[in-house]
Amino acid sequence: MTGNTRTEKLLSSRADLFSGRLEEFIKPRVAEGGCGVVGLAASRAVEGQYLKSACIRMHNRGNGKGGGIAAAGLSAEQMKVPAEVLRDCYMLQIAYLNPDVRGHLEKRYLKDIYDIYQGYACEPEGDYRDISGLTVRPPDVWRYFVRVKKKRLEQFTGKNRLADTDPRTMEDELVYQTSFRINRRYYSSLGEKQAFVLSHGRDLLIFKIVGYAEQVIEYYGLDHCRAHVWIAHQRYPTKGRVWHPGGAHPFIGMNEALVHNGDFANYQAISEYLQQRNYRPLFLTDTEVSVLLFDLYDRIYGYPLEYICEALAPTTERDFLMLPTERKKIYRAIQWAHQHASPDGPWFFILARSQPEQEKTQLIGITDTSMLRPQVFAVQEQLFTNNDRFKIGLIASEKQAIDAVLESLTAADSRICPRADRYWNARGGSYTDGGAFMFTVNGCGENRTVSCSNKFGEDVLFSSKKKYRPWIIDTVSPEKPRNSRHQNDPAAGLIGPSKLGEVSLLDARSPKSVFVSLSTAMKDMDYREIKKVLESICHDARQNDEARVFTIEYLTLLLDRQYDTGKNKAAWVKSLVLETLTRLFSTVPCLSGTQYSGLARVGYATRQSVKTPPVGDSSLFIDAAGFPPEGSESLARFVVACYDHGWRNMVVFGLEGQRFLGCGLGGESTGTRIEVYGSSGDYLGSGLDGAEMVVHGTAQDQLGQILKRGKLVVQGDVGQTFLYGAKGGEIFVMGNAAGRPLINAVGNPRAVINGTCLDYLAESFMAGDPQAGGGFVILNGITFNEQGVPVDLDTPYPGGNLFSLASGGAIYFRDPFYRVEENQLNGGSFSTLADEDWALILPYLEENERLFGIGIDDLLTVAGERRQPGDVYRKVSVSAQRPAILI
Repeated sequence: MTGNTRTEKLLSSRADLFSGRLEEFIKPRVAEGGCGVVGLAASRAVEGQYLKSACIRMHNRGNGKGGGIAAAGLSAEQMKVPAEVLRDCYMLQIAYLNPDVRGHLEKRYLKDIYDIYQGYACEPEGDYRDISGLTVRPPDVWRYFVRVKKKRLEQFTGKNRLADTDPRTMEDELVYQTSFRINRRYYSSLGEKQAFVLSHGRDLLIFKIVGYAEQVIEYYGLDHCRAHVWIAHQRYPTKGRVWHPGGAHPFIGMNEALVHNGDFANYQAISEYLQQRNYRPLFLTDTEVSVLLFDLYDRIYGYPLEYICEALAPTTERDFLMLPTERKKIYRAIQWAHQHASPDGPWFFILARSQPEQEKTQLIGITDTSMLRPQVFAVQEQLFTNNDRFKIGLIASEKQAIDAVLESLTAADSRICPRADRYWNARGGSYTDGGAFMFTVNGCGENRTVSCSNKFGEDVLFSSKKKYRPWIIDTVSPEKPRNSRHQNDPAAGLIGPSKLGEVSLLDARSPKSVFVSLSTAMKDMDYREIKKVLESICHDARQNDEARVFTIEYLTLLLDRQYDTGKNKAAWVKSLVLETLTRLFSTVPCLSGTQYSGLARVGYATRQSVKTPPVGDSSLFIDAAGFPPEGSESLARFVVACYDHGWRNMVVFGLEGQRFLGCGLGGESTGTRIEVYGSSGDYLGSGLDGAEMVVHGTAQDQLGQILKRGKLVVQGDVGQTFLYGAKGGEIFVMGNAAGRPLINAVGNPRAVINGTCLDYLAESFMAGDPQAGGGFVILNGITFNEQGVPVDLDTPYPGGNLFSLASGGAIYFRDPFYRVEENQLNGGSFSTLADEDWALILPYLEENERLFGIGIDDLLTVAGERRQPGDVYRKVSVSAQRPAILI
């Protein structure tokens, strides 16, 4: 490589770093697998302990052979240096697998090159064998705060003719090259690994082991380590030396650390691309080349973050055509230069990035254009007082990992809400937001601000401009609730135990009417009053089974439905309602006792007490706490055991990400109903054959796979590959579906999705003729405003590949403004909604109204005018024509 530009000179300065053919460092592929990734960015420094529960819940995505964490925006006091040293010095962390080489390494590579401000061992908390499940001794880690010696920097600058280059740029490059030499000498060139550089950025640290991510935190004593940005990873790498701490994630560029879920088909091509620019991968994993690409585009080429995202995940097809003209010109140039190095295959990146000069740290999530790896983003903004706010952005493989972080924070500080204000999935390479989101922590010190933007640099609001009440609440013991029937209580006289005990009143007042009255009253209450009323409701409902059942019904409506919460944040109101329901469920008599009739409760500790229900319509309340997420003692297996004992009505509450719930019931489970409260896990309802399941909240990935018969209701969103290979059933979703719902579905599944889905809806759908008993999907394309009123999305379907390669079935979608276009189809065709089509879907929309309160009149009303169904709904059916290829 020759040339005179700054970039070419920087890359040429690496020419003597390595010799030999690249093929020597490319190894055969090893097994693929899903990884668990999670990250947060917060305005206040968060301790490492609050990531542990999220990591534990994602054990199914790991195997104990590779775990790691990274943190940025650290505490100078905890790092044992002044703030200016943390800001200006490189925090070099070296893992010593063989402690005997430390003296040699320090003498040859550190003392000769760096001025060392501070150096010390990161002492472990104790013997690794005392940590359950940790079988391989983690490396000794030393931390050094360094700057390149002035003389060394001048020599490097002169040798490479870079006198006109910014000194920090040169120093960054020399630090990078020094770490490369250390890794080459002590790690990659030896059969026996002796040492490697964990991290060398400023205000950025990395630890990784052969183990689980939470064991990293426990072993190195990071429970109380404070940082504004954290990321964590479960599982060994998909290539290279898979059971070795050097191969675990995160990997470093310069001032960024990257974790990755996925696998590249073009790993060798990317490695060759990097070799042409004098980047040499040493750890032999696709995660390493990912962060090397990021470093090349960021530090060497100086691209803005938008262009880096475009180089990694190019915008194509219809999304490219929808871009503004000027952006298309730039993106086309980026693609011409870099598309052959874009990672090809399923992947999702999370990065922690430190930018000390700008007083910023960042959490970045980037997803590939195929969206074959799960990802969830979330934001929360909490107002404690008028001038005291807490903001946090989160990214993870699974929503339940995000919930675990928030629940841990809530347990330590009750002012923090245990659920996010907003959860969403990204559509990689999309023209709307680019499929990448950045949470930026601005400022210095303990209290900072957090902003969220998409790939295009557009702000994503944490909340609306609506002025919410600060979270101010006093503690009220659930055992001694206050009397809710005070003369100033808006709910006075509404829910007293004497009234609940009167059957005549129960007949006269439905749960829905109580919900309407209570939700209207709560709009004008503050948080104290809401909590006070809910505690009284819980207390009053304990009187008898009839009171409990009636109260559960209207509280569940408060949890599920959309309504105006006034100046109260909806996330907090729903959290208080769920807390009340959980407390009420916990008052149901224990199955192991003798005092129960129609309602009984069981938990992990009392699971052996399961027996035949006393009466046919008895309901079993199952406390999910303590049940493993999967395995022989899992919650899913226990539900099957209860079913085998004859229980047909089950309420499962307090879920913490347990998977496979509702699986394994066998055939002919008609008449069984399972209701789910809490943070449910993947594969819920898969293989269902006749039973009914209701998820009171958002569901996760692989929901209802190969569902045969029965009913599935989700009072929120659903994740990736929803209803994959489904064969039948009736499915209702209040919110959105992520990517690839109903792929390869056959038979007669019939689904109503009230929001949208990201892409690949009903790909390879094989569901026959809807008018002859075949399957179909209704897509309503709506969301809810802050008053709980249904409103139109910008488009009912933003992606491409709608009904792609389908051979049967139909899609009915609400699109009164004809925003879905022909070029979004791939094998389907638009047709007029006939009277028989409306007659077919009307009963499902009626049931949709009953389940979610979304009125048919609301759906048929457009711009204040009620229209005919054929003017509102459109139909996509199978096309006999060969699908066009969009270039």
